[in-house]
Amino acid sequence: MKAFLIMPSKVMARGIEGVFKDLGEFKVEGIVSDISSREETILKNTAADVIIVDPAVFAHSMQGMARQQIAEFTDASVVAFPSVFMDDETARQYDAVLSLYDSPADIIHKLRSAVTVPHDNASTDGSDLSSREKDILICVAKGMINKEIADMYNISIHTVITHRRNITRKTGIKTVAGLTVYALLNNLIDPSSVE
Repeated sequence: MKAFLIMPSKVMARGIEGVFKDLGEFKVEGIVSDISSREETILKNTAADVIIVDPAVFAHSMQGMARQQIAEFTDASVVAFPSVFMDDETARQYDAVLSLYDSPADIIHKLRSAVTVPHDNASTDGSDLSSREKDILICVAKGMINKEIADMYNISIHTVITHRRNITRKTGIKTVAGLTVYALLNNLIDPSSVE
């Protein structure tokens, strides 16, 4: 599985890389030290299964929205690896939270749990998707980010994220490219409408 790291601390990033190298289950696809427009582009194009982020990259006032900001660019699971104290409310927004005191095996277990999607209920024809989920899927396939989708349907970004999680759970597909192919194969979109 692939991981993408957003960490201002090279020591923490290298530590995670070392754990991955020792245990061999995950591989670091990329590392950035902050979230700027250049990094947002990289994040949007990543094929990572999990994003591991130190919430310290966000201003203190924005840490409660960090998960939503990252979700605007990727459907990957988002795991916090805080270098400083993080309150419980902030921690709840993440798919998992790593600790500096976790053993390598605990880190891998938490990451595996964060990226695991039940494939038992995966649909093959899109019939299990609600009409709103199909609408969201079409927008995703057309390259829209969560904020654009939320504005279009006059719903919150959190609601868009929930729909996208449900789509991923039902289809078993985590990447935007995969969802685009799925939408094309199920005649939800016209090939000419894809960017």
